Amino acid sequence: MFSLKRNLSALYLIKVAKWMNLVMPIIVLFYKSNGLTMQDIFTLQAIYSVTLMLLEIPTGYFADATSRKTSMVIGSIFGFAGFLIYSTSTGFWEFMVAEVILGVGMSLVSGADSAMLYDSLASAGATDKYTRYEGRISSFGNFAEAAAGIIGGLLAAISLRTPYFFQAGIALLAIPAAISLREPPIHGNIAKPGLRDIASIIMKVMHGDRKLFWNTMFSAVTGVSTLTMAWFAQPFFIQSGLKVTLFGVAWAVLNLSVGLVAFYAWRIESGLGPRRTVMLFTAVLLTGYVGLSFAGMAAGFSLLLGFYMARGLATPTLRYYINKITSSNTRATVLSVRNFMIRALFALLAPLYGLITDRYGLSTALLLAGGIFSVLSGISLFFFLRYKTYQP
Repeated sequence: MFSLKRNLSALYLIKVAKWMNLVMPIIVLFYKSNGLTMQDIFTLQAIYSVTLMLLEIPTGYFADATSRKTSMVIGSIFGFAGFLIYSTSTGFWEFMVAEVILGVGMSLVSGADSAMLYDSLASAGATDKYTRYEGRISSFGNFAEAAAGIIGGLLAAISLRTPYFFQAGIALLAIPAAISLREPPIHGNIAKPGLRDIASIIMKVMHGDRKLFWNTMFSAVTGVSTLTMAWFAQPFFIQSGLKVTLFGVAWAVLNLSVGLVAFYAWRIESGLGPRRTVMLFTAVLLTGYVGLSFAGMAAGFSLLLGFYMARGLATPTLRYYINKITSSNTRATVLSVRNFMIRALFALLAPLYGLITDRYGLSTALLLAGGIFSVLSGISLFFFLRYKTYQP
């Protein structure tokens, strides 16, 4: 029997298992200790993004055509396997295998989780509370990542590999949580699943519905900007001379700020309205890139803090806008198209950012990233607002 409370509890736990990332505070140090350059590191993340890019839409469609629960259970199993492999790997090619497996797992969960949440609320007649719950679930994930910053830093004192062993155990928790989910009665399977249906949904997003296209495009550009900054933060800490023992603390503070803002994102969006909300977080994200390229540790960390707070506002808000203008039986697929765009852009740009960082320095790479983001966000934001894509 469907239970909104049960699904919400399971989604909270899945988010915590996915976001309580003990390895992120020290991941660049871990890679460097295994002989990788920044170009190698960004290349690995590009490979992860390509894996997601190739699978996002098929797995989103799989969730729509079969069951969001099934998709999330399989994805959770792959997530556990990926970190298990990572914990015993020592070089680029082994890390690449782990990243591909993690990418498969993430693609099966990504999109399906937000679609599950929206349809669970729809079954209870509470879709108007989506931003509130998406924000709360996101904030739980960010609070978990903040705690992971402290815990991961302490575990790294034993060895840089120790957090990976514990991370595999945390990933394991998502499996029973996904199994406990119940499919909402509002969700009906696609009548004739197949490649033609996938193509028709993609065409609707990319060509047939300009409102949906610019909504998805602006969301993707914003998403890739926040994803990229996550990989610039640690090199900035290293360049600024931050002590390794404080990496976890800094990471915890940043993610705590995301969680706090995400928790109240629905209030901020309701108070400011869609237009001012999206212009606000876009301006803060752009300022973060440009300002960080010139700032020292104190000012730079303040800019990073503002950037992460803007991310906390943007993520649940933009997901809500996409969900509002999509139908139940294609929701996970459309969300996966958005994630596909994020990963495609990141896979294209990440190796370039890594190369520029190694050859010309972090400041140059940040300025380049900020310039690219300003162009892409300027164009997509203009049409996002022109067509009022935030409303049905």
